[in-house]
Amino acid sequence: MAENLMDRITVNPKQCGGRPCVRGMRIRVIDVLDLLAAGLTTPQIIDELPNLEPEDVKACLEYAKSRLDHPVIPA
Repeated sequence: MAENLMDRITVNPKQCGGRPCVRGMRIRVIDVLDLLAAGLTTPQIIDELPNLEPEDVKACLEYAKSRLDHPVIPA
């Protein structure tokens, strides 16, 4: 069974102001998303942040998706 990507995202109130991070490291999800938004590929991001694994980048995208994917009910 494949690992749940969301398990790679951790939130610790005593680390990075409680912002979501990757695997308990001080690499915030937003840092990875900013690099993706700047046009970097996953291999380039791993070059910049060598403690990351390709699955971590995917987990950051899944995390962002889960925060934005909600039903909109018209009024």
